[in-house]
Amino acid sequence: MDGAILAIDTAGPRCSAALATASGDVLAKREPELGRGHAERLMAIVAEVLAEAGLAYRDIGRIVATVGPGSFTGLRVGVAAARGLALTLGVPALGVSTLEALAEPHGGDCPVLALLDAKRGEAYVAAYDRGGAEILAPEAIALDALEARLRGLTPAPTLVVGSGAFLLETMGSLADLPVRDSEGNVRIEAVARLGVMKPPGAAPSPLYLRGADAKPQASRPSLTA
Repeated sequence: MDGAILAIDTAGPRCSAALATASGDVLAKREPELGRGHAERLMAIVAEVLAEAGLAYRDIGRIVATVGPGSFTGLRVGVAAARGLALTLGVPALGVSTLEALAEPHGGDCPVLALLDAKRGEAYVAAYDRGGAEILAPEAIALDALEARLRGLTPAPTLVVGSGAFLLETMGSLADLPVRDSEGNVRIEAVARLGVMKPPGAAPSPLYLRGADAKPQASRPSLTA
């Protein structure tokens, strides 16, 4: 793979971007917590990481973005930017799930459960083995069905990450699982590493899990470098 990897995450309150080498080493990153206003700030943040890394848009060889679950508005912003930049630059773009990105820093030693509080009586959940392969694909599940679903997983996760960890507190032995990253913030370095490992496929599209009417536009951002 030639060129740097541009990683983007706008699925949550952070508006993050990073540049990494083809081996996954991060050259520059920004992770401001905006809450709102991702659309207005994202391209400026991308410009900042390019400047810090001493690179130009032409040096980007691949783009990776989180596709959800997450904020409907935020996901549209990140996915549209990734698709538009890829189209403009003539490079591949790919998407990774927010849940996989949450689990990535903690894989390698044990199976990981990624759990986000989806509100409205549901959770977003996925699980990965120590090699990063899916044990449970990302899904939205009602809280009253969550325990049964998790107890049926093989291999059983031995670590939980994400803002939904507290949902396990009344679930017997599941409540004893060690917790990491309970705020549920994705590490942009993890997105970049996943972008290295995954082969490019179809252009990224939002993974809403609960559905959404809006579709991202593959517009061409204005490039100044």
